[in-house]
Amino acid sequence: MNQPEGPSRKEAWLMFDRIAHRYDLLNLLLSAGQDKIWRKKVAEHLPNRPNMKLLDLAAGTGDLAIELVERNKNIKKVLITDMSTGMLDVAKKKVAKKNLSAEILIEQCDATNIQYPDDSFDIITIAFGIRNVTDVSQALKSMHRVLKSNGRMIVLELSLPNNRLLRSLYLFYFRHILPIIGGIISGNTEAYKYLNQTVESFPYGDDFCNLMKKAGFKNANAFPQTLGIATIYVGEHQEDALEEKI
Repeated sequence: MNQPEGPSRKEAWLMFDRIAHRYDLLNLLLSAGQDKIWRKKVAEHLPNRPNMKLLDLAAGTGDLAIELVERNKNIKKVLITDMSTGMLDVAKKKVAKKNLSAEILIEQCDATNIQYPDDSFDIITIAFGIRNVTDVSQALKSMHRVLKSNGRMIVLELSLPNNRLLRSLYLFYFRHILPIIGGIISGNTEAYKYLNQTVESFPYGDDFCNLMKKAGFKNANAFPQTLGIATIYVGEHQEDALEEKI
């Protein structure tokens, strides 16, 4: 499934700068509160290791990272990253309000070119962000590189329901209703036209699992949420048995 090329993805972070002040409210309204449930489900897929370091890419306003560090006391350090400074400014305020500044650092970072050493993190997460990167395969390879052996990547992303009737209703909402509501509240209709275009064109289910496998991830699995309108993907960085023997 091809992704749309052009300035829309290359400049997506500038668009998110413009809607950062309404992003959380719109997530809550447009998902009917399901985004909170999905983040809790992501927490259920965390590995059980002591003193874990978490990298949250395309973290937006930081909700997922905050949720995970509050739910799992084995997470000792978190790095929140995004290309949008507007979104990161909101994240900084949330982290300070939660008194989590000692556990959570915030930096600007491009998911396709992660500037950290190999084997740096136990967990890498990215929620509603992988479809916005300019090169998905490169981003996955970059994530695999900085993930420790036996580390885990968890991706939460919007997807399309398999049921034909439900998919038709969902697409009608996405194409015709969501841009109007999103535009009124955020003041940026184009941002919510972009949302439905990227969701419809993005590989999901087995197609995305195959991209994960090509990037080197093992045990790549998809876990559909809420009738398939979102999916949690989990993959692990495991050395091949042959390499382990050597």
